[in-house]
Amino acid sequence: MFVGFDYGSANCAVGVMLGDDVKLVPLSANSAYLPSTLYAMDRELIAEAVYRALPDAQKADYAKKRAAQLSRARMVRHELDLDTDTPAVFVGEKAVEAYLEMPEEGFYVRSPKSFLGATGLRPEQVALFEDIVTLMMQHIKERAEAVLNQDSHFQDSQAQARATITHAVIGRPVNFQGIGGEESNRQAEAILSLAAKRAGFVDVDFLFEPLAAGMDYEASLTENQTVLVVDVGGGTTDCSVVKMGPNHRAEFNRSADCLGHSGQRIGGNDLDIALAMNAFMPHFGLGSLMNTGKPMPSNPFWNAVAVNDISAQREFATLSTRKLIDDLIKDAEQPALLGRLLKVHKQQLSYQIVRLAERAKIALSDSQHTAMALDFIEKTLNAEVSREIFENAIEPSLVKVEALMHQALTQAAKSLASNGLAPEELSLEVDAIECKPDVIYVTGGTARSPAIYAKITSLYPETPVVVGDHFGSVTAGLTRWAQKRFAQ
Repeated sequence: MFVGFDYGSANCAVGVMLGDDVKLVPLSANSAYLPSTLYAMDRELIAEAVYRALPDAQKADYAKKRAAQLSRARMVRHELDLDTDTPAVFVGEKAVEAYLEMPEEGFYVRSPKSFLGATGLRPEQVALFEDIVTLMMQHIKERAEAVLNQDSHFQDSQAQARATITHAVIGRPVNFQGIGGEESNRQAEAILSLAAKRAGFVDVDFLFEPLAAGMDYEASLTENQTVLVVDVGGGTTDCSVVKMGPNHRAEFNRSADCLGHSGQRIGGNDLDIALAMNAFMPHFGLGSLMNTGKPMPSNPFWNAVAVNDISAQREFATLSTRKLIDDLIKDAEQPALLGRLLKVHKQQLSYQIVRLAERAKIALSDSQHTAMALDFIEKTLNAEVSREIFENAIEPSLVKVEALMHQALTQAAKSLASNGLAPEELSLEVDAIECKPDVIYVTGGTARSPAIYAKITSLYPETPVVVGDHFGSVTAGLTRWAQKRFAQ
């Protein structure tokens, strides 16, 4: 059967067609969305978990490629006194639960998709991300197939007749990484393709996420429109200018309708990190003074919360950072604050801090102020967070979102001009010729934030803005495209 597979930075989702409608498959106990997280009691146990879930035909080749990791996994199980069948690697909400229970004892990764296009990855790092993505895809595919077989809501779908998922269209950002260009995109797609094959998919294809989101919107159109799709997700922001409507949606090849694209790794994760830096890190010593009157260096505080930056996290975990914090404590006017940062280092609490910032961000969608308890650092430690602090923290990211919108519209204008479009059909904006969209379609979980929405609507006040399903639009579009792509 064919599915749309949103392997997202924040959450994963799978969709199937029920007649002419898309239905998301429940991947968690009470949700269609599975958090994009993985926790292992030890990093070496990830390869072991992948191996055990592989089809028999793939095991020999994989065992040859991962012989060292599988050997070390056996030693780790012995050292940790784990029986052969004791679960040691967890995905989704179970990974979050395991991390919160044992933050300093295992290996935790949040939003692995954010790392797939990273430049400078060593072969062993690429292999690790291949295994992480494979394990997550194995889990999601197995879960989705179980639901499709058991849930009566899917009895009329192709899923009930053929309970094995064989083909998927996977969403991808326009650019996986802000730097690295097409080389980063090829690396990320290669990791996803290999992982999908190892997870048991017969064939997969990829579709830009903003295009997928726009296709769901297009299904409701009764007239043709030029649409600027703005998809602000957990890990990336992508913009696409697309011709949509009855004259376009029946076409299989939509390349001529896609007038402009832009994308960068700016998303909800970045906003969470920025808020953690601005709202929480002052409680750990950021902005305080040394005994000499000089300001405290900001780099260790940034590395502490930059959970989507491999090099920053690696640097924060080093012994040299431990020594630096120790030295800062000795020379600080407020050493107790730096003692909190030392605890973050010792107990690997970075993800907990950023996770708390995410909760604050969500709370500020409905309130001007919120109080967050940092009691895992100190019993009585609380941080007051305001919407003003949040807006100031994310302003650099909002500027980048604005630039991406302008970039996509400028690219679309050039595409139209090359086809002989009359100048009066274009508008002059910010010193560049831009295409004038009929509507702006906003989607992505991060776009729920009033600050994000206000920025988008302020840029083109005369253009109607349509807000899609913040979480389901991309999956729905991927599912529709999977049906068209594979059902030929």
